[in-house]
Amino acid sequence: MTSEFKIVEEPKKPISMHPKKFAMWLFLASVGMLFAAWTSAYIVRRAEGNWIYYELPSIFWTNSGIILLSSVTMIWAYRSAKRNNLEGLKTGLILTIVLGLSFLTGQVLAARDLIKISAYFTGGNPSSSFIYVLGGFHALHIVSAIVYLLIVLRSAYKIRTHSQRMEQLEMCATYWHFLGGLWLYLFAFLLLYR
Repeated sequence: MTSEFKIVEEPKKPISMHPKKFAMWLFLASVGMLFAAWTSAYIVRRAEGNWIYYELPSIFWTNSGIILLSSVTMIWAYRSAKRNNLEGLKTGLILTIVLGLSFLTGQVLAARDLIKISAYFTGGNPSSSFIYVLGGFHALHIVSAIVYLLIVLRSAYKIRTHSQRMEQLEMCATYWHFLGGLWLYLFAFLLLYR
């Protein structure tokens, strides 16, 4: 009697991702490419000459600290949700929103400081225009992230965000951390290429 062994391979699970997460990652990739294009255009235009150099507003340093701290509060909110600590989740989200609003206030103050040194959005030289475009579009994305945080906070108050339902919070945290990293990139870029 001969025994035959058949090797049967188990079917592999297809790589899959929640459609909303996939859409969010496509959106983040698009935003990243947009800012990469603008920073590339900045370098190309700067090399052409006739470039006015401005001191960056000192509030950008404070804003960088605020955005880093807001990532810490977002991590706190996420970890609290994982442990079903709803009060920690709410507190972390509220602090992140407050820090986000503080960041936006700092960006408005930075624009005011630029105007004080006659660095206008349209002033004949594109060097200051780039600062407004980069900072302004980043601030616009921060506004959208704050709206998203408010939606997640509302879900937390309705007990719809907890350790068993983390998708919305995960996506919000990813978006927030992406914007924090984007700001640090933009600030470092402007420091190196001002």
